[in-house]
Amino acid sequence: MGNAMTAVASGDVVAYYNPALIPGAGYRFASASFGILSLDRRLNFLNYSGALPPSAGLSIGLINAGVSEIDGRDGDGEPTGPLTTSENQLFLGFGVRFPFGLSVGVTLKLLYYQLYTDVSSTTVGVDFGALYRFDENLTAAITVKDINSRYKWDTRPVFGQNGLTSEEAFPLLYTAGAAFRLPDSIATVSAEVEFSSAETITGRAGVEVPVVPEFTLRAGIDRVDLQESGNGVRPSVGFTVRAKVGGLSPALHYAFVHEPFAPSAMHMISLSMAF
Repeated sequence: MGNAMTAVASGDVVAYYNPALIPGAGYRFASASFGILSLDRRLNFLNYSGALPPSAGLSIGLINAGVSEIDGRDGDGEPTGPLTTSENQLFLGFGVRFPFGLSVGVTLKLLYYQLYTDVSSTTVGVDFGALYRFDENLTAAITVKDINSRYKWDTRPVFGQNGLTSEEAFPLLYTAGAAFRLPDSIATVSAEVEFSSAETITGRAGVEVPVVPEFTLRAGIDRVDLQESGNGVRPSVGFTVRAKVGGLSPALHYAFVHEPFAPSAMHMISLSMAF
């Protein structure tokens, strides 16, 4: 759905998009995702989310991303062997729903980046979110993400006296979005806009169509640069196949994501279990 999920309070909700979604989760679920990407990149995801009666919810997850098979060279241009980078985020989200339609939540994030041999950084960030449910079909939400997130680098273990220390703060992200379920639940549409402290403005939109209870289609568009800075739009399409096995509901999810600056598209495959 183009990552336009800030206000989508139905289905497999996770704190990554908005911790205020979690109290409205209709069921508990666990999922595992992996990506098929070009240029020796990887993207993997593990998550558990569920409501905590009577009016709270919890979500925990791990995201792993990185690049392998980087051609390492020394100062003379001689090969030193392949290099690998890895960035990881462990998050814990908690949300509470109030009787008058408002939900709020907070996510704590631990980020670890292994950039190079003996060069790594760890940081802790915070996300806040709020969601208001006007009725059963219309929701609106806002988030503030990456508060305090920053990487601190020290290259002296590699370069000795020529090494440097530096700090890179994450841009603060402010997102506002809405989701609407059409009459007779024929589809759910969502849209959002994201502002950052780096003065970027990005739009996203998505649609979900439940063809039959066991099969759902989705489509969306991400990275719609509202300032025409050349970020490149990223459309996507996908589906879910779900079954009922006793009290369990296993599902297979697939998304095809066009990447404007990569030689081939991204394929995301997920397996989940609702219970």
